[in-house]
Amino acid sequence: MPTINIDGKEYDSDKLNEKAKGQLASIQFVRGELNRLQAQIAALKTAEISYISVLKTELENSSSS
Repeated sequence: MPTINIDGKEYDSDKLNEKAKGQLASIQFVRGELNRLQAQIAALKTAEISYISVLKTELENSSSS
């Protein structure tokens, strides 16, 4: 009997009606997508920092030539 917690109240997920189970599945999907996107954002921010660092180096090298 898995339970879910909504606003501090515990619910037995086995006792949810079909509509509530559908909403729960939607919430789980959205949370998974948010986690996936947050990981992707972190990777892209890391790449951006690297690109900026390389660009700065190139700009410094080209201005001193």
